[in-house]
This record gives sequence, structure tokens and C-alpha cells, in this order.
Amino acid sequence: MEEKEKVNHPGHYTQGNIECIDAMLAAYGKEAVGYFCLCNAFKYLWRCENKNNTNEDLDKAIWYIKKYKEINHE
Repeated sequence: MEEKEKVNHPGHYTQGNIECIDAMLAAYGKEAVGYFCLCNAFKYLWRCENKNNTNEDLDKAIWYIKKYKEINHE
């Protein structure tokens, strides 16, 4: 699997044409999903040195921070 596919829109996070994060937004709203994004970014930063020591966890943390900004600053 290409590195970008592991971070940006991986297939296992999509059912039909709906991505999980979009379903979460519809179900729980911007505030809850924003906090989810911040918590996930924290998780990926926390474990990046001990899990696989690659850029994948850092890229995922960046993705969640960008998503947080997108959700809360539209």
C-alpha cells in the first residue's frame, strides 16, 4: 500500500462513498469530532518513537491536526 493511502483516506475508513470521519461529524457534531481529532493527534505523537519509528505516525498526527483546523475553522 502506498504511504499516502495509509494516511489520507485509507480504504478501510470508507463504506460506500462515506468516510468514517464524515459519518462521525453527522452523528456527533463538530465539537466532539474536533476533540477526537486532537486526541488522535496526541496518540500518534505519543507512540511514534516506540511503535515503528517511521513518519507514518507523524503523518497521521498532522492529518488529524489539519482535520481539526478544517472542522473548527470553516
